[in-house]
Amino acid sequence: MTNGKVTARQKILAAAAEAARDVGPAHLSLDAVAQRAGVSKGGLLYHFPNKAKLLEALVEYHLNVFDQALCEKDKELQGRPSSLLAAYLELFMADLDQCQPPPSGILAAMAENPGLLAPVKQFNRTLLDRMKVGAESESAALVIFLALEGMRSLRLFDVDVLTPEEQQKVLASLAKIAAAKA
Repeated sequence: MTNGKVTARQKILAAAAEAARDVGPAHLSLDAVAQRAGVSKGGLLYHFPNKAKLLEALVEYHLNVFDQALCEKDKELQGRPSSLLAAYLELFMADLDQCQPPPSGILAAMAENPGLLAPVKQFNRTLLDRMKVGAESESAALVIFLALEGMRSLRLFDVDVLTPEEQQKVLASLAKIAAAKA
């Protein structure tokens, strides 16, 4: 956001994320995104000259939104042991409570061009390193990261087999791990 106003680029990215979620990554089209964003196709192409560039920006958009939320939650929890781990867990639980499918931008990018996942891999590596540094226990950081990313992957690929009760048991166990001293 710039001065509280949504830019055309931000409107396009939000529309692309919605379209990918609604119609699926295979059916994401520049025309549909432009229409949903309320811009001309030429306006969309000004910001994103092709679908690959739009998908690349969509992946970066999702990572930035998540990182911003994570930093805000971490600041809110400062003073707690392993605050970044707790923030990561709380954001995951909030996302799960919304009962929405996970952002499809990453899935759309993977379907279109697996190379676009390089920023996700780098982001996850950096996030894990940050969590390990701030954690009471490196093992706890590893277990929580792997469990949540595993649950996220199950949802992303629509192969989740856990019942809501089982999910809650896993999350409660992870919260205990996050709160435990090394």
